[in-house]
Parts: sequence; C-alpha cells; structure tokens
Amino acid sequence: MEEKKTVALYRCPVTYCMSRIGGKWKPIVLYMISQGVNRFGILSRGIEGISKQMLTKQLRELETDGILERKIYAEIPPRVEYFITDLGKSLMPVIERMKEWGEKNMPVAS
Repeated sequence: MEEKKTVALYRCPVTYCMSRIGGKWKPIVLYMISQGVNRFGILSRGIEGISKQMLTKQLRELETDGILERKIYAEIPPRVEYFITDLGKSLMPVIERMKEWGEKNMPVAS
C-alpha cells in the first residue's frame, strides 16, 4: 500500500517561496528591476494596472524580505532607486523561467 505524502504548509519550500514572491505584482516588479527599471515613477508607469499604493506595498515587502534594497540619494528632489540584493539575484532564474514559459505559451494576438 502506498503512503500518501502530506506537506505541512509551514514547512513546504514552494509555499515559502510563494510567500516571498507570489502574487500578481512581485514577479513583475522583480523582472522590471532586473531589466534596469529601478525608479518608482518608471515602475509605476511601466506596470499596467498597478496602483501607486500597491507598488509601494510590494516594494516594501520585497525590501523587508531582503530581496530588494532601496537607496536614497541626497539630492533635491531626493532620488530613490531599487536594486536586487544577492538573495534577490538567486530568485532571478525562477523569474527568467516564468518569462520563458510565458513567451512560449502566451497566445499570439491577431
């Protein structure tokens, strides 16, 4: 008789990963920043459908989780840029595979 495998959600590595980068916006934010789009205004304009409030929330969560780093430049007006940390860079192969999968399977607009 075959035993059923059960995974405690608090110990599941996929659940852990999704708690850090899951959802509608975080993978997109990470991809955009990896492509050099690292200023709030440009991210806000470049991600269709995201509100400024939601973008702020997602950036803060990614920063809190150590995936992004925020750098504030002492200029007038102040300039803020976001950078992917080493931990965040370790996620980029996952984001890249998501991009490739999307390119391969996305319906072609006619």
